[in-house]
Amino acid sequence: MATAALVLAAGRGDRLRSGIPKAFVRLAGRSLLAHALDALARSPEIDLAVPVVAASDLDRFAALAAEWQGIPKLAPPVAGGLERQDSVKAGLAALGAEIRFVAVHDAARPLVRGEDVSRVVAAARVHSAALLAVPATDTLKRVRAGLVVETPPRPECWVAQTPQVFRIEILREALAKAEHEGVLGTDDAQLVERLGVAVHVVEGDPANLKITRPEDLVLAEALLEARNRRGGA
Repeated sequence: MATAALVLAAGRGDRLRSGIPKAFVRLAGRSLLAHALDALARSPEIDLAVPVVAASDLDRFAALAAEWQGIPKLAPPVAGGLERQDSVKAGLAALGAEIRFVAVHDAARPLVRGEDVSRVVAAARVHSAALLAVPATDTLKRVRAGLVVETPPRPECWVAQTPQVFRIEILREALAKAEHEGVLGTDDAQLVERLGVAVHVVEGDPANLKITRPEDLVLAEALLEARNRRGGA
């Protein structure tokens, strides 16, 4: 049951105000993309790590050859598309027939732990679809036109992370259905849910944060330093 990881790095990251594509922003001397690829590739459950970058960044990727040295199981980069779903579709098209499961991960999550990658892949192999998530610690409100519509019970609210892992045929069907119906999801699990497929939740690590704003980089660096002091735990 070979598993490929698609590491999505085609986003521009305007809110980060970095002047370069977000995936290539530096964190502790390495790009966010290198951190994410390395974490996925070093999981024993991952057989292939595929970077999906914007077509305009393929030359940038090639110019950073030293950045990718030492990352095992690394495939050549794939040109992504305008939307997240376009990039996932392009990544899937680059995979061989031996791949049975696909883990989709954001390059903007550089601190994912290898053990969490292994656990969510193992869950997907049992349940066909699984994602990392953490319990919400704040009370959440559904808001429409500036007014509270609903306060969901907090114990039922979880914050989705990546990687999200699926049987490859399920993810392909979910993408095709969304494309046919003109639906853009905010993550891949949302599209799979629309098929009526139950997505299993695996509790992740709050440190698996998504880099969105400049202050997230400061926090990520502190978390990485703390992790290194503990010996990578």
